[in-house]
Amino acid sequence: MTANPDARPRGTRLPRLARRKQLLGAAQEVFVAQGYHAAAMDEIAERAGVSKPVLYQHFPGKLELYLALLDQHSEVLIEKTRAALASTDDNRQRVTATFQAFFDFVAGEGEAFRLVFESDLRNLPAVRERVEDTLRASAELVSQVIHADTDISSDEARLLSIGLVGMAEVSARYWLASTRAIPKDAAEQLMARLAWRGISGWDLTRPGTAH
Repeated sequence: MTANPDARPRGTRLPRLARRKQLLGAAQEVFVAQGYHAAAMDEIAERAGVSKPVLYQHFPGKLELYLALLDQHSEVLIEKTRAALASTDDNRQRVTATFQAFFDFVAGEGEAFRLVFESDLRNLPAVRERVEDTLRASAELVSQVIHADTDISSDEARLLSIGLVGMAEVSARYWLASTRAIPKDAAEQLMARLAWRGISGWDLTRPGTAH
C-alpha cells in the first residue's frame, strides 16, 4: 500500500478540518482495499500517521468513520448530477452529461464509488438508507427536469428518472469492471444514445427547450 500523501509524522498538530480530511483519506484507502469488516482502526490510524486516540477524537468508532466517508462521496455524486443537469438547456446534452457524471464518479481516483455502490455493509439500515437516498436524490434532480419539460405527471417523471439513474449506475460500473474495454467517452455516448432514444419519445411542453 502506498504512503498517504496527507499523512504527517506522529505528533504533528493540524487544524481540526485538515485532520479530519487526512483521516478520511486514510480510511478510504483501507476500506476500499480491504472492505469494512477486514479494515482495522489500528491500520487506519497508522496509515494516517496518528495515534488511535487521535482517530477516536474525531470518530467514535469504525462505523461512524465509514458513514462519514459514505456521506462525503454520496454528496459528490449528487453534486455531479446537479452540475450536469445545469450545464445546458439542451435536453439531449443533459442526458449525455448525466451519464458522464456517473462514469466520472465511478472512474474517479481512490475507487470511492465502491463505498457507495459496492459496500459490504448494505445489510445495515444506516448504510442501505444512505445509498438509497443518494440514488433517490440524483433521480429527483433528473425528475424535476423531465416533469418541467414534458406533459407527464410527477410520479411518472420520478419512475423514469429512477430508471435513467439506475441505467447510468449499472452501465458505469460494468464498464469499469470490464477493464474499460470501450473508451470512456464512447461508452458514455453509447449509453446516453440509448437513454435519449427512450426519453425523447415524450413531447416537450416548455417553449425553447431543445429536443
